[in-house]
Amino acid sequence: MKIKEKIENHVAVLSLHGKMMGGPETTALHDHIRGLMKDGISKVVIDLGGVKWINSSGLGVLMAAMTTLKNSEGQMKLANVTEKVESLLMITQLIRIFDTFDSVDRAVSSMSEK
Repeated sequence: MKIKEKIENHVAVLSLHGKMMGGPETTALHDHIRGLMKDGISKVVIDLGGVKWINSSGLGVLMAAMTTLKNSEGQMKLANVTEKVESLLMITQLIRIFDTFDSVDRAVSSMSEK
């Protein structure tokens, strides 16, 4: 899995590409978010448009990242969730926990409103 970062309006947009199947590549996402927090960035949008599949380990990392951000009064939103990933979020009921948006722009603007 690859992570590309860009900053928009004090919001980090992390575009993920590949599969989130656990292991060091997936935990790199959580480490990346911790690094952003050390730099003072506590609002993160995860762009899942390039994620083909995610398993329970990948979901666990997303949960851990969101918890880390929320504990520091930050926010995390998901954007461009693919149909396969969205169905998994629905089955696991995690769709109730994650804020999902059709586009990165909408996710970013939802954060700047607060």
